[in-house]
Amino acid sequence: MQSGDRILNLEGMTAVVIGGTSGLGKAISLGIAAYGANVVVSSRSAQTVQETLQEDAFVQGKSLGVVSDVTDRGSLVHLRDSVLEMFGSVEILINAAGVTKRTPTLEVDEESWSQILNVNLNGTLRTSQIFGEEMVRKGFGRIINIASLASFVAFQEVAAYGASKAGVASLTKSLAVEWAPFGVTVNAIAPGIFPTELNRKIIDSPRGAELVMRTPMKRFGNAEELVTTAVYLAARETSFTTGQIIAVDGGFLASGVNQ
Repeated sequence: MQSGDRILNLEGMTAVVIGGTSGLGKAISLGIAAYGANVVVSSRSAQTVQETLQEDAFVQGKSLGVVSDVTDRGSLVHLRDSVLEMFGSVEILINAAGVTKRTPTLEVDEESWSQILNVNLNGTLRTSQIFGEEMVRKGFGRIINIASLASFVAFQEVAAYGASKAGVASLTKSLAVEWAPFGVTVNAIAPGIFPTELNRKIIDSPRGAELVMRTPMKRFGNAEELVTTAVYLAARETSFTTGQIIAVDGGFLASGVNQ
């Protein structure tokens, strides 16, 4: 099926994916490119940006790679300006950059706590402000944040991560309310467990086995199952959905006792 034949397609839209060179961010980058969007991938590593652009899904003239750091407002302004220079507009922003570190809360120092919140929460605010200003001015935009199951429930020894992702969920709703009159929708995806290189150790551990046990579908997610949700939220036609945090989790959050 050609992209133009789909009920939803992203032809003519430009999407910026922050953290788009690894993990779920990369999967989303590749997926929305397949749905016809111009895709700009960005992360802190120039090497991974260039490596990502070599993927078959990216078409010359419809893709761009720019190094940026969500803790550096100046680099994000440069990213926005580079996108506008090449494509003339930006319709979609996907905030997929994130960090975590497992540490007992009594041992978490303030520097580590602040670093995680600065990337996951403050970084989402910075990018949303910088790109949202352009979207509000134009009267159209789709912002998709990556929340977490930890936006809703607690996980052992990742209090800073949980606090940051709860903040992302709240920020998503606040921006959705503020920017709805300007044609900008703001939503978030809360992924369940999707195997990536970044969480491989957890997947293969007893903790991973417990996560599967608590998931009604009794399996981890496939990247394609996340991509379709991102495409839905990014599409022009999805104009009455805003302020939502959509869990793509195999039923994890809905479940009580499984056995």
